[in-house]
Amino acid sequence: MQSDLITKYQRQVLVFTDLDGTLLDHYTYEHEAAVACMTRLLNHGIPIIPNTSKTFAELISLRKRLGIKGPFIVENGAAIYIDKDFLPEKPRGAVWQDGYWMKSFSSKRQYWLGLINKVLPEFGHLFEAFSSMSIGRIMEVTGLEEADASLAAQRQFGEPLLWKGSEEEMDKFIAHVRKLGAHPLKGGRFLHICGDNNKGIALLWLLKEYQRQHRKITVSTIALGDGKNDIAMLEVADTAVRIASPVNPPPPLERTVKLYTSNKYGPEGWAEVLDQLIPESVFFAK
Repeated sequence: MQSDLITKYQRQVLVFTDLDGTLLDHYTYEHEAAVACMTRLLNHGIPIIPNTSKTFAELISLRKRLGIKGPFIVENGAAIYIDKDFLPEKPRGAVWQDGYWMKSFSSKRQYWLGLINKVLPEFGHLFEAFSSMSIGRIMEVTGLEEADASLAAQRQFGEPLLWKGSEEEMDKFIAHVRKLGAHPLKGGRFLHICGDNNKGIALLWLLKEYQRQHRKITVSTIALGDGKNDIAMLEVADTAVRIASPVNPPPPLERTVKLYTSNKYGPEGWAEVLDQLIPESVFFAK
């Protein structure tokens, strides 16, 4: 695979990445296999931007463990949080919240819980809502440790559902809640009930804002993901990377150009492709 990316001295590359099953192993949530690649990119000024279904609370903790700073996108594109020193000026449409510039794209979680309550009589036996789960139950269905499960429970925007029915019943449910104004997203483990937001819309907003504030820099984007809720971001990025999964086939995409699929799973696949897309030699090209 030959890199068509130009050295950072001519172009700024922004790496947008899913977490579970992509940068983090599907089963262990570890990322050691990607550490060397991550360190190399960060040392060369390439930000690694989580674009995930995880919560704000989870990302505050996880970013420290991963050793990354900069923007992060939570709950399937529901909101973007941007460090104060990442951009020269205040992002348009953002508000100062919890020590970050925050731009939201979705109604709050309580709104979606109200919508779910409306469909309980007809569909309630087919799913288990995240909000109804104890911390122990969240640990059971996600494989998270207790502290991480507590952070995962602190959702601000959409609501994940653990689906128990058939695919046919899910299709019927999705059609029904769409009529009520929801835009369901299928994730790696859950069906997310949320607004008209997705990882692609959030990526494009941040890219546009970055370009507005850095008019003399040409910016390109790489997106990496393994699930159906990553499709929107994979379709709109300049380069798309599908990370192989031990449990799901690669997400289907319409694009065919600048599309790569890893051979290895999770963080091993993450490093496998990025090491080829952005080899060390690109930083010393004349």
